[in-house]
Amino acid sequence: MSGHSHWSTIKYKKEVMDSKRSKIFSKLAKEITIAARDGGSDMTFNPRLRTVVDKAKDANMPADNIDKAIKKGAGELEGCTYEEFSVEAYGPDGTALIIDGITDKKTRSLGEIKIILNQKGGKMVDGGGIKWMFDKKGVILIDKNAKSKEDLEILAIESGAENFDFDDEYMNIYTKPDELDKVRGFFIDNGIKPKEANLEWVAKEPMDGTPETQEKFQKLYEALDDHDDVQNIYTNLQ
Repeated sequence: MSGHSHWSTIKYKKEVMDSKRSKIFSKLAKEITIAARDGGSDMTFNPRLRTVVDKAKDANMPADNIDKAIKKGAGELEGCTYEEFSVEAYGPDGTALIIDGITDKKTRSLGEIKIILNQKGGKMVDGGGIKWMFDKKGVILIDKNAKSKEDLEILAIESGAENFDFDDEYMNIYTKPDELDKVRGFFIDNGIKPKEANLEWVAKEPMDGTPETQEKFQKLYEALDDHDDVQNIYTNLQ
């Protein structure tokens, strides 16, 4: 099953830096609030909340911030009323994007994202125009040095994962959306804590881009990622 680049996650990632820490904490707080609102504040019965809280802890988000976000979502503290949104767009040179976010005013957020796209060679498209190019998958990242390659492959098969492959740093494991928490838990039970475990949009057919396309897309990505309401950006660009 290994080596299936068809399923490789197409998502740019940036390391947590001190200059970005406040913005990252704000985005994580929104996601925690939404997760607690939709699934309750008990992480035992809310895998989405458990996953995002783990992400927040890995980013060194203060425990008090996490607790406040959970209480806001559960209605124990007053806070903004957030809603999730998803934007489909074309980027430079025909690249495809899905931009997921959380906002307290959807019309404002969508208008600002549209401006960013237009300025950086992109274009917003109607719903359904892009998502057919992607599948929603559970994506789990495992340090590829956690065990031998053979042992990791055996664990992935035993976990019930749909597929997996390897890149320079990680073993990428792909699951059905409703089996993400089960597969994640299987690895934890076997002494391996995943680096990340998220629901993501995974391109069905990743495209290769020229260095010029990569450069243009990176500028678009950075502008979108800097927006307070943008949570995740997915693309079919390798």
